[in-house]
Amino acid sequence: MAERPRLMISAGEASGDHHAARFVEALRRRGGEPELMGMGGPHLQAAGMDIVVDCRDLAIIGIVEVLIHWRRIMRELEKLRARLREDRPDLLILVDYPEFNLKLAETARSLGIPVLFYVSPQVWAWRAHRVKRIGQLVDMMAVLFPFEVDFYERAGVPVRYVGHPLVDEIHPSVTPEEARAEFDIESERPVVGLMPGSRRGEIQRLLPVMLAAAERLQADREPIRFVLPLAGTLDAETVRPYLDKAKVDVRLIEGGRAYDVVPLCDSIITASGTATLEIALMGVPMAVIYRVNWLTWQIMHRLITIEDIALVNIVAQRRVVQEFVQDAARPEAIAAETARILDDADYRREMISALATVANRMGEGDGPGRVAALIEEMLASPPDHQAISAGE
Repeated sequence: MAERPRLMISAGEASGDHHAARFVEALRRRGGEPELMGMGGPHLQAAGMDIVVDCRDLAIIGIVEVLIHWRRIMRELEKLRARLREDRPDLLILVDYPEFNLKLAETARSLGIPVLFYVSPQVWAWRAHRVKRIGQLVDMMAVLFPFEVDFYERAGVPVRYVGHPLVDEIHPSVTPEEARAEFDIESERPVVGLMPGSRRGEIQRLLPVMLAAAERLQADREPIRFVLPLAGTLDAETVRPYLDKAKVDVRLIEGGRAYDVVPLCDSIITASGTATLEIALMGVPMAVIYRVNWLTWQIMHRLITIEDIALVNIVAQRRVVQEFVQDAARPEAIAAETARILDDADYRREMISALATVANRMGEGDGPGRVAALIEEMLASPPDHQAISAGE
C-alpha cells in the first residue's frame, strides 16, 4: 500500500457527505493520510478533500426532477470522469447516490480502478435487476444492515457487513433537563415533533400536511407543544412562511439540534428516510409520511417490490410504525395515529419495544472504523482485474 494512497470519494447527498467524512476520520486515526478528491459537501471539504463537484448542487429527489436536471447532472458526472482519467486514484469509493455513482463506476472499471460501494442501493426494495450491474462494476459492497448480506451473496457480489454509522452518532449535546430549559418546553404538556426532511422539496410537499395534522390533533385536546428541529442543511426562512400561516404554535429549533429535541418528544411525525432510524435509536414512537411528484410516484410504485418504504420498518422486517404515503398522507389519518400514540399506553409501549429491536439490528457501533479497515484491505490487496471497456 502506498504511503499516501489516492482516493476518489463520490458522496452525492448530505448524509453521504457526513458518513464519508466519518470513515476518513477513522482512516486517519488508524495512521493513514490519504490524498482525497471527488464529490462531497462541507464535511468532506473540512476533512481535506479536493471538492471536484459539490453534492449540494445535486440534491435532487424524484425521477421527474432528475430528468429535468439531467444535463446538469451529466456535466457534473463528466467532471469526475475526467478527474478519474487524469489522476488515476488507487480506489474509488462510492457512497449511496446509486444511479449517478454506478455511471462513475463504469468509467473506473474501464480504467482498471477498484471500486468500493458504501451504503447499498435499495435493490432489495425495487429494480432488483440492478444487482447484476452492481456485480459487474463493484469490487466490494459495504452494507449497513445484516439482511443485505444474504441478498448480495445470493447474487455473487462480494459483500461485507459494517453496521450503521448512526449507532455512534446519537449523542445529545445537553441533558433532557437542560434541553427543556433551553428550548422552553414545559414538562407537563405532551410534546409532538415535526420532522419534514432536510431538503427544500420535502418541506414544500410535507410540512403543510404535518401542520394540517397538528391543527386537527390539537382540536378538543389539552394544549400540545409542537416542536420542529430544523435540519442543519436548511435555514429558518425556508420554513417560516409555513409556520406563520399555521393555526398552531410550532417552536422552531435551529442549528441541527434534533438529537437534543427528539428525546423530549412523546411522538413524532417524520418524513420517511434516515430520520426514522435516528428516531428509532432514541426510542421515540412515530408516524411516517412521504409524498413525491405525482408522475414520479406513478413510476415508482410500479417498481417497488416491498410493502413498506420506511427504513425503520424495512430493518424490522415488519410494520412497527404506520406509514402514510402519497394519497394516504392525509392530515386526519396522521392526526388519528399520533393521538393513538399519545393516548393508548399499550400501543405506545409495544411500539417502543419494537423500535428497540430495530436499534439492535443496526450493529454494535464503529461502522466507520470497519469501513476504514476495509479500505486499507483493498489498498493492500487490490482486486486483480485489467482495464476493460466501459459498460462491458
